[in-house]
Amino acid sequence: MEREFTAQMSMRAGRWRLYVVLLNTTQRWPEHSFNRTHPVPTFTERAEALSVLGFEPVPGAEWEWTEDRETLDDPASPVILIAALRVRSWTGAGA
Repeated sequence: MEREFTAQMSMRAGRWRLYVVLLNTTQRWPEHSFNRTHPVPTFTERAEALSVLGFEPVPGAEWEWTEDRETLDDPASPVILIAALRVRSWTGAGA
């Protein structure tokens, strides 16, 4: 059976980064940093980054965006945007 994972994208240290969450494993989470701060990486750029990491979107999966705060108990804290997408490995990563 093919394993599914969650890919997430967020801004860290002023740069967008995409990573695949590999829970219940000792493997390092695959990560790709985009070489710019704005605008948000396009669908094509995200798909290419996932491919380089050995993953592809699960058929029918769509990016979902959520908001968080840098300081959870401070409603005036800057907003952090996090995107998530269900993916599968086509290289055996995370197996």
